[in-house]
Amino acid sequence: MKNKLLLLLLIPAISFSQKKWSLKECVDRALEKNISVQQNQLNVNLAKKDVAIAKGNFLPNLTASTGGNLNFGTGFDPVSQDRVNTSLFGGGIRANSAITVFNGYRNTYIYKQAQLGVKSSLLDLKKIKNDISLFIVNAYLNILFAKENLNIANVQYKISSNQIKVTERRFESGIIPKGDLLNAQSTAAADLQRVVAQENALNLALLNLAQALQIPANDFDILSVNVDNQLTNLLYKNSSVIYNKSLERLPEIERAKLSLENAKLATQISKSSFLPTITASASLSSNYRYNLNLPEGFSNTNLYEQLNDNFGYGAGFSINIPIFNRFQTKNNVAKSLINQELSKTRLENEKLQLKQTIEQAFLDAKAALKNYEASKISLSAQKEAFKNAQERYNNGVITLFDLDLVRIRFVNAESSLIRSKYDYVFKTKVLQFYSGELTF
Repeated sequence: MKNKLLLLLLIPAISFSQKKWSLKECVDRALEKNISVQQNQLNVNLAKKDVAIAKGNFLPNLTASTGGNLNFGTGFDPVSQDRVNTSLFGGGIRANSAITVFNGYRNTYIYKQAQLGVKSSLLDLKKIKNDISLFIVNAYLNILFAKENLNIANVQYKISSNQIKVTERRFESGIIPKGDLLNAQSTAAADLQRVVAQENALNLALLNLAQALQIPANDFDILSVNVDNQLTNLLYKNSSVIYNKSLERLPEIERAKLSLENAKLATQISKSSFLPTITASASLSSNYRYNLNLPEGFSNTNLYEQLNDNFGYGAGFSINIPIFNRFQTKNNVAKSLINQELSKTRLENEKLQLKQTIEQAFLDAKAALKNYEASKISLSAQKEAFKNAQERYNNGVITLFDLDLVRIRFVNAESSLIRSKYDYVFKTKVLQFYSGELTF
């Protein structure tokens, strides 16, 4: 029974350790746990509160106040016609309300600015999510790249290990000197070192992604993906199509457009100071008083009656007309217009930088495709050369040194193909990201 219970407790841990993460799961996890995403989400919440505050400017305010005082001194007694010592306690209550009827549409512009702030915060959140997604894609591909390199290193080590057996038989037969056997053993040892190095590179790539996902790196692994299926031709013949698509979807461009709108609203807010401000107000008030030294036979009126008898109310309005404020408003408007022009130049600069980035990314992808095609041709040739060299070595036509030279070129060609393949895949992913066609 205890063994069964222990097995049930271990099943979740075993299942987790054997889990292999897909690319979509990695992206979703990173977006969920990333601190920058959480901070930007909080910024969105703050911006929404600014909207609520700006909306409140359209409502009237309401305040209430009360107070009391205690006075000592002499006063006139209406009965004895004498001046007597008195102690008075009194106070009052008051309620006031005021509302801005007109202030040059300042409240309206401020409210619109606050709404733009929410949109801008959402765009900042979208941008950080885009950056994280691309980082995860790159980290995921780095793991696949490291796995392929490790596979090739293992194959090469297996080849060199088998070569030792062949060399030993030839040495024992007296066909080759002992130096060739030592060279074969040295080559196998070097290949084993490459296996260890590639294992370390894979572990580092896995650690990098696991840390980004904020999960334990022990037993972490990803699903295998056939990257060869991703090796398609470029989707577009030129970068202009990608650029036009990116203008419609990238948060950086939309953020710059919102900044221009915000600058225009800031100009309107500055101009509103030229216009008069109209406010309306209303108030309610009452008071009470108690004589603490009344003669016998007299009493103070109760609180309710006093408040009712002394109740009063009023209403009013005020108009504040600006006439001269030392050119402050005029200069503020001028500054706002300058900031508006700056926002226009920032928008154009964002578009220019985006165009240059996409053009560079497109050329990089084209170059990566050509490099990949060339690497395939080179590997095919080196593979045939190595196969031929092995046959010639086994027939005693060439030395082990000559065979190693050919094998080294074959290994380099394999490594070059893997690098060029993953380089091309990632650069096509970047283009898909800019065009809005990147999926996970």
